[in-house]
Amino acid sequence: MPSLGADMDAGTLVQWMIKPGDAVKRGQVVAVVETQKGAIDVEIWEDGTIDQLVVETGKKVPVGEVLALLHAAGEAAAAPPAKPAAGSRPGPAAPAKPRVEAVSPAATGMARGRISPAARKLAEELGLDIDSVRPADPDGVVSRADVERAAAMKAAPAPAVDARPVAADWHAQMRKAIAAAMSRSKREIPHYYLATDIDVTKVTDWLASENLKRGVAERLLPVVPLMKAVALALREMPELNGFWTAEGYKPSPAVHLGMAIALRGGGLVAPAIHDADKKGLDQLMADLRDLITRVRGGRLRSSEMSDPTVTLTNLGDQGVEGVFAVIYPPQVAIVGLGKVTDRPRVEGGAIVTRKVLTATLAADHRVSDGHRGAVFLATVGRLLQDPEKLL
Repeated sequence: MPSLGADMDAGTLVQWMIKPGDAVKRGQVVAVVETQKGAIDVEIWEDGTIDQLVVETGKKVPVGEVLALLHAAGEAAAAPPAKPAAGSRPGPAAPAKPRVEAVSPAATGMARGRISPAARKLAEELGLDIDSVRPADPDGVVSRADVERAAAMKAAPAPAVDARPVAADWHAQMRKAIAAAMSRSKREIPHYYLATDIDVTKVTDWLASENLKRGVAERLLPVVPLMKAVALALREMPELNGFWTAEGYKPSPAVHLGMAIALRGGGLVAPAIHDADKKGLDQLMADLRDLITRVRGGRLRSSEMSDPTVTLTNLGDQGVEGVFAVIYPPQVAIVGLGKVTDRPRVEGGAIVTRKVLTATLAADHRVSDGHRGAVFLATVGRLLQDPEKLL
């Protein structure tokens, strides 16, 4: 069972997508695991053949416990796993790539479609046959909203009222998970905070001009060039891009940008866009659109949840001018972006209006200091003054 974040101690195996004797490929979804943040598609990280499914569906499995056994081509069949010592529990570590993983607000992949765990629980609470419920999107996931709608159509006395305790309970579990991670962060990580105002007039004007050349479906959101600038700056600042483990700091050679995305029912997740520093703006836009769609539909994957090397939170579209965020362990930094505002500036002795954004950094003082953090923010600002190079 992989660790899918600092707020995960265990997960419940909802469904196996494989059986003994099946050949599997790296990146293939092999199971669905339910966590406090939803159901997540578990990917496998090696090619091979499945020997044994160690864990039965419906079982709650601690992080670190073996889920299945497999062998690669040319290897002998895998031996059964050793029983863990009583009371033993894996300590915190940097995200690893176990042989069989799990994760993602996805749902059980039934023959006719997927059903989110929250929807399944609500259907049981309402006495509704979950197999009779169809998602609003024919290719999507059966959600709690779909169950509520089906219950209303069935003329249940008060489905909305009955649904509230279930939704409240799910939200309480989400808040509990977030509380555990954030409490650990503030307890263990010596945060320092920096903020700077960045003139984004050039990149804003360039983006407006660039989007005029594109069709509606190909246009870039304002956050996309900001994502690329942050990713490129992180490549130059390895002390802000990695994990704090029991052995100390481990920088990551790759920049996997965790994007904080709010969930419709409350709470948030921060799945990764992999190798963000190496991707062009069009690919980043496509990845972000895909990620948001799957977050809202409950279809994340373990690889996206287990290995973000840093988190970016953007609250500008909510009208917030500055955000001082809390680091998500075992990461060592989080970048915050506020809204773009028109502000007066003096240029050539004249007062002009410029578009300005407040960028913030919260970083782990065990790994970096304020000077390096300031250099990072200055680098982000410098990169945004030459937006054509971000493409």
